[in-house]
Amino acid sequence: MERVKLSETLEVSRIVHGHWRLNDWNISNEEILTLIEQTRELGITTIDHADIYGSYTCEEQFGQALALKPSLRSELELITKCGIKLISDNRPSHNIKHYDTSKEHIIHSVETSLKSFRTDYIDLLLIHRPDFYMNPEEVAETFAMLKQQGKVLNFGVSNFSPSQFSMLDSYLDFPLVTNQIEISPLFLDYFMNGGIDQCLERRFSPMAWSPLAGGNLFSSTDERAVRVRTALEKVRDEVGAHSIDEVAYAWLLNHPAKIIPVFGSSKLDRINSAVNAMSIRLSNEQWYKIWISSTGKDVA
Repeated sequence: MERVKLSETLEVSRIVHGHWRLNDWNISNEEILTLIEQTRELGITTIDHADIYGSYTCEEQFGQALALKPSLRSELELITKCGIKLISDNRPSHNIKHYDTSKEHIIHSVETSLKSFRTDYIDLLLIHRPDFYMNPEEVAETFAMLKQQGKVLNFGVSNFSPSQFSMLDSYLDFPLVTNQIEISPLFLDYFMNGGIDQCLERRFSPMAWSPLAGGNLFSSTDERAVRVRTALEKVRDEVGAHSIDEVAYAWLLNHPAKIIPVFGSSKLDRINSAVNAMSIRLSNEQWYKIWISSTGKDVA
């Protein structure tokens, strides 16, 4: 599988396996380990987490599975996120849902993730959401310390606007390596707000969460979703794809920004759909057929 170089110390698989629904999969640690090995055999070595997933339980569950075969850690790239505080029985000190990018919280989150993963380093740490009370000098100082300690090798953000990305990046002695953002044929905001332009300008690849629009590409009866689904079906037939999810992934993968889809499924047929999309080539006209179906109008 194609790999994308995000920094001198980090290459990721072109497709990332997201574990935000790990608890919902209702599988044992042994089955999680088998799934990790199966996706690895397909070339998917990068796994996406966040401290809050599963109400603060998914990282621990993943770590328990990985502990069954510790040698596998060196063959994987682990991504996690911090900065959101949820109301949870697992965090009784949290009184309201809010953001926290203080030095204390970032360090605590990293130490907790390291312990949960049963590892001594994280390949990539992302600030999960823009923090409107963020002190960028404090964040930069914290990142530098974690990097110097070898606990976190690379840093990025998630859901940041172009201006928010540039602001935080300007305080760092090393560049942010990615912005994990929502992108799908039903969510075009980052094409419109300069986010994709920034990725191209700075030569970094964005990661796309919810690349299938949370399943709405398959099931929504909304007029826009129906239009997009019809366009995906037409392109599917034109390129000989097996399913519309293959075409939706290909729509992202074909873009010059080298968008990295982050998908979350434990089903091998869904995983194979993402992998199969790597070989699909869309023409300019086919790509815009999907774009126009989403916007509901011709380009100007």
